[in-house]
Amino acid sequence: MYLAAMPDRLSENPEDVGGVALHDVLSALLATIRLTGALQFCFMPTGEWETDATPSLKALASARGSGAIPFHIVAEGTCWLRVEDTETTLRTGDVVVFPFGTGHQLGVGRGGRLVTPTVDLPPKPWREIPILRYGEGGPGVRMLCGYLMCEAMAFAPFSQALPKLIHVRTRGHDGADWLDATVRQMVAEVDRPRAGSVSMLPRLTEILFIEVLRHQIMTAAPHAVGWLAALADPSISRCLSVIHDDPRREWSLDALADVARISRSVFAERFRAVLDTTPMQYVREWRLYLASVALATTRQTVADIAHDAGYESEATFSRAFSRAYGAPPATWRTSAQS
Repeated sequence: MYLAAMPDRLSENPEDVGGVALHDVLSALLATIRLTGALQFCFMPTGEWETDATPSLKALASARGSGAIPFHIVAEGTCWLRVEDTETTLRTGDVVVFPFGTGHQLGVGRGGRLVTPTVDLPPKPWREIPILRYGEGGPGVRMLCGYLMCEAMAFAPFSQALPKLIHVRTRGHDGADWLDATVRQMVAEVDRPRAGSVSMLPRLTEILFIEVLRHQIMTAAPHAVGWLAALADPSISRCLSVIHDDPRREWSLDALADVARISRSVFAERFRAVLDTTPMQYVREWRLYLASVALATTRQTVADIAHDAGYESEATFSRAFSRAYGAPPATWRTSAQS
């Protein structure tokens, strides 16, 4: 699915820094995010239990590639989430996302039975969302679990700005009303299946994921370095904004320094200190990422995509793309479109 438009209602109001709205850069990236596949199932354990750390969503998603992002949505109940040595309580309405597929466990109580939902899933294709029940008796925990494929994770400045765990509480928290409404709609699609529910749930999940990403980026604590720090720096933010707005322009270090409104030497030094790359390398990475989107979503020839990415020859583009994405453009396109 290619999401080029965002809902009018935001989790947070965009913040203006030095005359450049942060969402100018965010919008350019979010508009290109392709979510190419998803898997969802309903997990309903009761009593005391815990999941096995081995056959986890990380293992289930890893077969789909590095862009696979596991998630859990708590539809009802309370449980604990353990990531390495840190334990967090999850409550109704909570959404947890693992951008890098970080291994984790879920559970209630201590020493309860071991459950392995990813192993117990029925074979696909599914006519309806699978519901996995464990135990008998009173109210337990209901979760929507699965993963999404997000190709934007291949854009290093973006992926490096994300934490290993994103945890959003959608109920009783300012700015999360829209998220909460989406979560409730997803639960309703599982509880009261209607025609098209199997198709509707992945799309709601994709919308939720985009909003969670935006919520994370807009509310993250200030960073000394990295993409988020760059967005908060007036000079670098102006530079990133014009790069994202006009990637085909023949940018030079001098031109970008003029946009940043600082000297060439200071700009180059500050850019590298914050983003750990050069301005021109950033331009190349953004163009290659846009090329990957074009390969996956259009019928443009590789030669035309190479030209749009600023390469004089298809061969030069192919070598650069292979270094960045691990496969030649034509091979990568076949895999992405399948």
